[in-house]
This record gives sequence, structure tokens and C-alpha cells, in this order.
Amino acid sequence: MQDDKALFDIFRHPQTIQALSRKIYQEALKLSQPLKIMEVCGGHTHTIMKYGLKQLLPDTIEFIHGPGCPVCIMPKERIDQAIDLARMRNTILLTLGDMIRVPGSESSLVEERARGCDIRPLYSPMDALKIAAENPTKKVIFFAIGFETTTPMTAALILRADNEKLHNLFFHINHVLVPPAVHAIMDDPQNRIDAFIGPSHVSVITGSKIYEPIAKQYETPVVVSGFEPVDVMEGILQIIAQKNENRSEVEVQYSRAVTRDGNHKAQAMIEQTMNVRDTFRWRGLGDIEHSALQLGENYAHLDAEAVFSQFLSNEPIDDHKLCICGSILKGLAKPNDCTVFGTACTPNSPLGSCMVSSEGSCNAYYRYGNVV
Repeated sequence: MQDDKALFDIFRHPQTIQALSRKIYQEALKLSQPLKIMEVCGGHTHTIMKYGLKQLLPDTIEFIHGPGCPVCIMPKERIDQAIDLARMRNTILLTLGDMIRVPGSESSLVEERARGCDIRPLYSPMDALKIAAENPTKKVIFFAIGFETTTPMTAALILRADNEKLHNLFFHINHVLVPPAVHAIMDDPQNRIDAFIGPSHVSVITGSKIYEPIAKQYETPVVVSGFEPVDVMEGILQIIAQKNENRSEVEVQYSRAVTRDGNHKAQAMIEQTMNVRDTFRWRGLGDIEHSALQLGENYAHLDAEAVFSQFLSNEPIDDHKLCICGSILKGLAKPNDCTVFGTACTPNSPLGSCMVSSEGSCNAYYRYGNVV
């Protein structure tokens, strides 16, 4: 435990952070114009807010918060489908953490649980195997969410369930992919992004190579950074260096965990169990082609969307009229631009998903102060 603390102290060392701040100020003077950096992942947003990194940077550097929060981008109709499934007789619905509090069109999973539905948040997806084995007469449905980071866990769970012949365990797949969402943001005429801090945990699985087409097509630097304050500050310094040298490349600051090619075993499990969907609707971003996964044909008998299709609604549902989560996820607005931020919309009574999730930018602003 002491060694772990010492390791964290290295990446949170005040003098190191301040030295990086001075270096960033020095190098930023060479920039030809202000620099707008999108941190794709909500984990980076929380680091920036929690440690006050914006206050350590020149005014010419602006953070734009991206769509890398899997709970935040889930459209209401998918949440409604989870509710539809939970309401079926003899059903146990399983999902991860914050998902149970995200509002659907008329209810949420936490409200449905209060009304008597058997809805259980999981600490580990593998707990689904035990729950299914202990409840053989019930339909156990895992509402799987997440980017490339959590997809291998679901893939491993599918393989185990099929191997153990757990015929009562089903999967509602909501895994989404980072690169198509970034392309959608960059193709928007309103986009104002000069560079990206690439997500670290996603990149451990995929490798940094998935961002190379983005850097090349849009002439936009991408630096994959770790989540600690020193990581983020080093990543910003690398981005500034690229801009000053007129380069647009993919670089890895988080080299202690991320390689160019990623985790081949995890990638193979995903390819074995899942296919890319033709299209998927993202909250705030709309329909994005080839941006999400679904169960492969060999596992159709485990696919809750197919097996229970007659119980599921699928009409697109807009967000609350006062909620600007969509604009925030596109990087076109900040949480403190919202008229209901911190008043009608708080973590205890959220109107939108960006306030619910522990990775959401509204949640970060509410928790640490609206200073970015």
C-alpha cells in the first residue's frame, strides 16, 4: 500500500506539476493562435477539475469536454428498453453503477427498482454468472455499457455463459466505439477543436493506432494521456510542441500502459463475440454509422434485443427541453452554460445524463466548481 501511495505521489507531485505549468506557459507563447483541446474521456475532465489544472495554464489554452462518458451518451430509448426488460415477469436486470440513475423518457431503473423490479448494479460483470446460476427459473439480463475499455469484460462473460450453458443469461449490448464519435464531432461544421487528449483506458485495449486516421484526416494532434495530473500536463505540453512544429501525429504520453497495437487477446475476444452495428444513436450526437457493437450471429440465442424484441420500444426520444447535454457532448457548450445547472439539475435530481455519471462533465463542474 505504501508503494502504491509513493507511485501516486510521483504523478501528483506539486513541484512537478508547477514545473510543467511553467514550461507550458513558455511554450504556449510560441503558439500562433489560441489552442482548443478536447479531452475525449470524462476521466480526464474530472482530473482537470479536481486538481485545478486549468488555473495552471495560460488563457490561450481552452478545454473542450468530449463524449467519452458511456453513461452520458446513452439515448433515452435504450434506457427505456432496459426498463422494458426489467418490467418483464421473472426477470433480473443487471447493469453497472451509474446506469441505474439515468432518466429515461418517463422513469429510471432506480425508480423501477423502488417499484419492485429486480434490478441489481454489478461491481463486476462476472457476478452475472453466479446470479444466473443461482436463479435458473428467471431470465437474467445484463445491460452492458461502455467504450472499448469494458467491452472485453462483456466478451469474456459471453464466452463463459455459452461454455457453461447458462441458457437463462441474456445480453443487451450497448458498447460504443470512440473513433466514429470523434469523426462525427470533427465533421460537424460547428466544431472548434485543435487537438485531442486521447482516452487512456480505451487505448490500453485498442492501441493508439485507432487515432492515426483522425490525426491524418483532420491534421489534428492526438496525445494519449494517463489520468494523473502530471500525465495530463505532460500531454498538453506534447500537444503544444506538435502545434509549434506544425505536426499532426498520434503520440503516447501514457507509455507505461499503452502501445500502438493494444491488447490482442482482448481484441480477439471482442471479434469472436460481437459485430459492428450499421448505426447507433448517441445522445446529443445523433445516428453515427458503425459506432457501436452488437452480438454476433453465433450468440443470437443470448441477445436480449432479439429474444425479447416484442417487449421493446425503439422510438427515438429527445432530451428534456432545458437540458443541453447534447451540446456539451459535442463540445459546443459548457455545463455552466445550462440554465438549470446546479439548480433544477443536480446529482441527486438530474435532468440529464451528464449530471448523473461520475464521469459526466456536469457532475465534475458541480463537484469541483465551474472553473474550466
